[in-house]
Amino acid sequence: MNVVLWIIAGLLAVMFLVAGGAKLTQSKEKLAASPNMAWTEDFSPNMLKLIGALEVLAAAGLILPAALDIVPVLVPLAALGLVLLMVGAAITHARRKENQAIVINLVFIVLAGVVVWGRFGPYS
Repeated sequence: MNVVLWIIAGLLAVMFLVAGGAKLTQSKEKLAASPNMAWTEDFSPNMLKLIGALEVLAAAGLILPAALDIVPVLVPLAALGLVLLMVGAAITHARRKENQAIVINLVFIVLAGVVVWGRFGPYS
C-alpha cells in the first residue's frame, strides 16, 4: 500500500505542479482563453496567483517531506490542503454549472483523500 500511496502522491504532485505553475506564470487573459479555464474570469489576477502558489506548495508538500524524511507529517497535511482546494474548485464549478469539471474535482478529492487517510493512518 505504501507504493500505491507514493504513486498517487506523485501523480497529484505532477498535476498540481503543472496547473499551479501555469497559474503563476500566465496572465489572467491567457488562462481564460484556455479550454476549461473560463472560471478564471470570476477571480482577480492576485487570487489566481494565490491559487497557483497553493497548488505548487501542495505539490512540493506531497513529495519532499517524505522523500527527505524531514517532518513527514506535512505530506498528509498537504494532501488535506488539496482536498480543501478541490472542494472550493467544485463549488466554483457548480455555481457556473460546469458539471464535467466537478467530476474531475471529485476524482482529485478522492485521490488526495486516500493520501490523507493512508499517511495519517496505517501507513504514516
